[in-house]
Amino acid sequence: MNPFEDMRIFCQVMDSGSFTAAADQLGLSKQFVSRRLMQLEERLGVRLLNRSTRRLDVTPLGQSYYESALRLLSEVEQVEQGIAGQTTEPRGTIRLSAPLSFALAHLGCLLPEFLQRYRDVTVEVDLSDRPVDLLGEGYDLALRIGVLEDSTLIARRIASIQRVYCASPAYLAEHGTPDKPEDLLKHDCLPYGHGRQVQWRFEGQGKPLTVNVTGRMRVNNGELLKDAAIAGMGITYLPTFIVGAALKDGRLVPVLEDFRPEPLTLSAVYPQHRQGSRPVQAFIEFLRERLDQREGGL
Repeated sequence: MNPFEDMRIFCQVMDSGSFTAAADQLGLSKQFVSRRLMQLEERLGVRLLNRSTRRLDVTPLGQSYYESALRLLSEVEQVEQGIAGQTTEPRGTIRLSAPLSFALAHLGCLLPEFLQRYRDVTVEVDLSDRPVDLLGEGYDLALRIGVLEDSTLIARRIASIQRVYCASPAYLAEHGTPDKPEDLLKHDCLPYGHGRQVQWRFEGQGKPLTVNVTGRMRVNNGELLKDAAIAGMGITYLPTFIVGAALKDGRLVPVLEDFRPEPLTLSAVYPQHRQGSRPVQAFIEFLRERLDQREGGL
């Protein structure tokens, strides 16, 4: 037995709640597990568990050892998987977080293609527009749109995302078409998100300009904003992967095209300890291959 095996046994006892359950899951005898933990405590010179006939209570030092041991064992496992993965096909599970509307537009067709290519990989997808805590919530990878916050996460560019100001023909026929950003002050707008004040940023002629927009409806979901715009409730500002079909068939028409801002960036972000993960890196390269070359961005 080496120290790492003792750590694994102790962590299994903590997770299982008893020597008997841990022994069954490890395929060892209860006496062997108990003896190894006693020897571990003797080597460390501390008591990790308070034993009684009914239950095990972890000591403060035992809790600290457990948390540190979990992190260390996880790192060892990731190192081994990373080395093994350099000479084998990707295998394992990817826990992925992705924005809802983007995933509905693109991942529905891309994920089956990826899984057909890599038969030993499984993917668990959580669709949410909130910026998840990758480390705290146990995600391997997240797709994020826009400017990234400074962090210890590693970011890889995937593709560009175009956005467009647009409204329904019926709304523009009734309220007029804005010629410049300031004209939006006289219009009903459909901004994304929550908060008391929303600013839309414009490029084009002269310096960048921001306009405080208002309207009767504000939502943190692009699909709902698109439907509201099609229904004639105002002017909205959304990525083309959400409104592209409606623009193509005329349900929406673009406005203020001379003032369209720079594209956003779709990025893949992941913790540093996933840098050697073959499934994660294979998925990132697959997305870049399938999305980055699309004319005009997503």
